[in-house]
Amino acid sequence: QVQLVESGGGLVQAGGSLSLSCAISGRTFNYYMGWFRQAPGKEREFVAAIMWDGDGINYADSVKGRFTISRDNAENAGYLQMNNLKPEDTAVYYCAASGAIYSNSYYYTTRGYDYWGQGTQVTVSS
Repeated sequence: QVQLVESGGGLVQAGGSLSLSCAISGRTFNYYMGWFRQAPGKEREFVAAIMWDGDGINYADSVKGRFTISRDNAENAGYLQMNNLKPEDTAVYYCAASGAIYSNSYYYTTRGYDYWGQGTQVTVSS
């Protein structure tokens, strides 16, 4: 059974940092891994994605220059370093993994991912 488990969320003041981790078990993924977030009353939105070979890194415009996505294949894990956090970054953050190759445009949407974690809450106070 495939499981993705996020950790590292919490409460931080604006301008602070948090580091999210995503531990994957059950299989090895050879395609994209992504991070998404969902604020109350809003749709789940793309944050960042990375291919399992380290290429194909992409970020949403709203987080470019502040967030860094990475992965560790040996640990079968992914990470999202979030710096200079803003109140508008407040959301539940989800990691996701693709189980197959899709059109590149899919990886910016939930359509490109087959497996999801349960989410971790990130709250940024002003």
